Amino acid sequence: MAAPSPWTDRIGTLDVRSALAHPELLAPPVREALAGWPEAGRVGVAAIDPDLADTAAFCDRYGVSAEESANCVVVAARREGRAWLAACVVLASTRADVNGAVRRHLGARKVSFAAMETAVDESGMEHGGITPVGLPGSWPLLVDAAVAAAPRVVVGSGVRRSKLVLPGAALGALPGAEVLSDLARPLA
Repeated sequence: MAAPSPWTDRIGTLDVRSALAHPELLAPPVREALAGWPEAGRVGVAAIDPDLADTAAFCDRYGVSAEESANCVVVAARREGRAWLAACVVLASTRADVNGAVRRHLGARKVSFAAMETAVDESGMEHGGITPVGLPGSWPLLVDAAVAAAPRVVVGSGVRRSKLVLPGAALGALPGAEVLSDLARPLA
């Protein structure tokens, strides 16, 4: 008998189903990315209350720990008149070291959180649901080593009404992803 796929197990109180079987719960760029991704069969999706998509409210309501939840933050980098966007994926129990590790790794003079409108417009995803799955291929994608080492994590689905559940290693295996050991710092 084959072992069950990771998304068939519950996490917290989430009812997790195959993401491939429920494209209606995904943003268009996420659906497109999953269609050609070898890890797609290991990705689950769970419907949630969109008013509870923000990390603290989500974790509290659905019984998912901050160590099982990952945040994808979009940053704007600048250097010598050039500007670009990048994404960082860190556990919810940490914060991205934007002014240290992220800035150094991107070779930027300045890095800040991207404006909400810019992040939404450029990613094609909803604010509060942005996920590393399906981001533009031109963006650097930095994944904290703790995320990549997690047996499974919950992250946005591109929309506020659902979350993806997948092995952390799958996030580290996304096209163009770089796993960094110093990307995140513990929350103060």
